[in-house]
Amino acid sequence: MSWIDPDFPKTATPSDRVGRVLGLNPGLMTGPGTNTYLVGERDPILIDTGGGVPGYVANLEAYLRARGWTRPSRIVLTHRHRDHMGGVAQLRERFPGVRVAKMRHRDPALPEPVDDLRDGQAVQGDGVTLIPVYTPGHASDHLCYFLVEEQALFTGDVILAGSTTVIPPADGDLTAYMTSLRRLQQLDVRRIYPAHGPVVEDGPAKIREYIEHRLLRERQILEVVGEGRATIPGIVEKIYAEVSPALHVAAAMSVESHLRALEKAGRVRERLISGAPSRWELV
Repeated sequence: MSWIDPDFPKTATPSDRVGRVLGLNPGLMTGPGTNTYLVGERDPILIDTGGGVPGYVANLEAYLRARGWTRPSRIVLTHRHRDHMGGVAQLRERFPGVRVAKMRHRDPALPEPVDDLRDGQAVQGDGVTLIPVYTPGHASDHLCYFLVEEQALFTGDVILAGSTTVIPPADGDLTAYMTSLRRLQQLDVRRIYPAHGPVVEDGPAKIREYIEHRLLRERQILEVVGEGRATIPGIVEKIYAEVSPALHVAAAMSVESHLRALEKAGRVRERLISGAPSRWELV
């Protein structure tokens, strides 16, 4: 199945407690689009808002009506990236007074007012309990949400279905990301509801797959660097040969994050060259 799946359903009901409404923003980074989730038996909590794409609110309202609901009781956000919180203004206009919460952490584009939400601070809904789990790495403010009643996890961009997660150097951190994945391994997760792609039925297997993938990329990067002084574009070209060139810019961000983590661990070093890409070598 293609990552950008044109046939991905615009709405779905993966469980009695969970509804999914697509953000209508397909693309190379978002796949079929950003999944937003309605969680609860009545008066549901909305997780994420999409990117503010025209048509999303109508799509959401049609799904609410089909379920016999009128509006979200509140909104909680996984993290600061636009495709997750860009729809806040739309939803506030349509549902006046709806409260919005996320982890407040270096948020220059925060859609005020927003309640501060912290790790372990339970969010009670109608027949559901969501436990925020602080999972930095993809973004420094990232929260996953553990749905107690289903032993399910809303993973935001920490774990996707159909692709791997980009670790952007500016606000991402690979070491923190690996710590987050290992923390998720300690939770009793059965099912995963990712922000992009379909439901993952075997949560533990997917988390393990993500950890193994990152360890593989680290070994590949060290191998390429060990062959001689390597540039980031050169590393990407070699170890992402099977990936579409359109995704190489995103791959370069993850490679840089790997290199920065290895640099902190004292395993590689960067050689700056005037007017040319930096070269990396083993320590």
